Amino acid sequence: MKNGFQTLDREVVVDDLEVRGELPRWLSGTLVRNGPARFETDRRSFRHWFDGQAMLHRFGFADGTVSYRNRFLDTPSLRSVRDEGRISFGEFATDPCRSIFGRFFTRPRLAPNPNVNVVSDGDRDWALTETPIAVQFDPDTLATVGLSDHDDAITGQVTTAHPHQAPLTGDLVNYVLKFGRRSVYQIYRQRGRTRELLATLPTDRPGYLHSFAITERHVVLVVFPLVVNPLSFLVRGKPFIENYRWRPELGTRFVVFDQQDGSVVADRRTDAFFAFHHINAYDADDRVVVDICAYPDAEVVDALYLDKLRDGVELPLPFPTRYEVDLTGDGIRSRRLAEDALELPRISYGSHNGRDYRYAYGVGAFGNGRNDFFNQLVKVDVRSGRTSRWHEPGRYPGEPVFVAAPNARAEDDGVLLSVVLDVDAGRSGLLVLDAATFEEIARADVPHAIPFGFHGRFTSTAH
Repeated sequence: MKNGFQTLDREVVVDDLEVRGELPRWLSGTLVRNGPARFETDRRSFRHWFDGQAMLHRFGFADGTVSYRNRFLDTPSLRSVRDEGRISFGEFATDPCRSIFGRFFTRPRLAPNPNVNVVSDGDRDWALTETPIAVQFDPDTLATVGLSDHDDAITGQVTTAHPHQAPLTGDLVNYVLKFGRRSVYQIYRQRGRTRELLATLPTDRPGYLHSFAITERHVVLVVFPLVVNPLSFLVRGKPFIENYRWRPELGTRFVVFDQQDGSVVADRRTDAFFAFHHINAYDADDRVVVDICAYPDAEVVDALYLDKLRDGVELPLPFPTRYEVDLTGDGIRSRRLAEDALELPRISYGSHNGRDYRYAYGVGAFGNGRNDFFNQLVKVDVRSGRTSRWHEPGRYPGEPVFVAAPNARAEDDGVLLSVVLDVDAGRSGLLVLDAATFEEIARADVPHAIPFGFHGRFTSTAH
């Protein structure tokens, strides 16, 4: 499992991977995955899984064949690490190489290290992280094109790498958090290259939000009580996330915005919990249903430091949990959707994002054990609670990306694509499962181990 957190320096191009099994002939397009792949300089290591330098991996599908290539994103952050042997930009949990004197008089620069996700704005492809600096790349060669160039009044220091496509309009929706004496969440929608402010939410103690939820009519910010006093960034001299504090007495806040006019239609609190990822959300009469991979607290953030992961720390587990926000009253009802842990969740996004749905897919832990990394794939029927599992000893799967079959007749009519690390073989491969039966269809190995990554995107090729 440790080689999932080791540096990959190789950049390769393989036109035709050996495929075991048989891929559906209709599977045509590309899967681009994002994640960290360099974890140290010659003199110093990054401290957290989220800090590694970004690398893209591209799997191409055509007529039953699979190609592969990988490439680092050519950013100022990578060049500093690779060419100068320095960490010059602040990361999630790693400070730049500065003296105490320099740290006091120099504000940390935003890190252009987009190692979390990939997205398209219609005609351009972007790699994203939690700072509002996206990196454009060529989807065929993975070559870096340049940095984002928004010229508007929506500025700030923190965003999410999980923008949503509005179900009814197709607009990209996201938020930018601007720190200040009174910080403010700025929710915006983007049409083509134009961004428009939709809503704002002032706050004295902003929380750490890795993602958010969207429905046909609403945007939902779930503010967990992992919060920060923005002044800490200037006076404490600590990496970004170490300025945040767990304040369970604040509870978890659900703020529901109307997508049309940006008004707040509900502002409710419930018991404290923490999450990185929302699964899905939808409107139901006078309620908003929000499904989340929920942890009891923010202990998981500390568990993902690299020294702990490499030493085999017990990993906190998230469980798929439903929160129903009453838009007419004061209550939030919650219940667990299944007894299997679920993280890095995916759904049939094109047809069910922001709408009532039945199936969620993700990674989990065999037997809900905490003494290993995520080592199984899970399918959850959110209506019945039934689960399906894929598990092989010594193999560690990543986020399963759902690809719908042409003219799909059911929500789970399609395949799942997951990059799986085989620790004994010392290399990774692409696993293809039938999403309905959860049985293996095919797999194709790549010539090296791919470090554990985060998120990816499949783009189909029109026939």
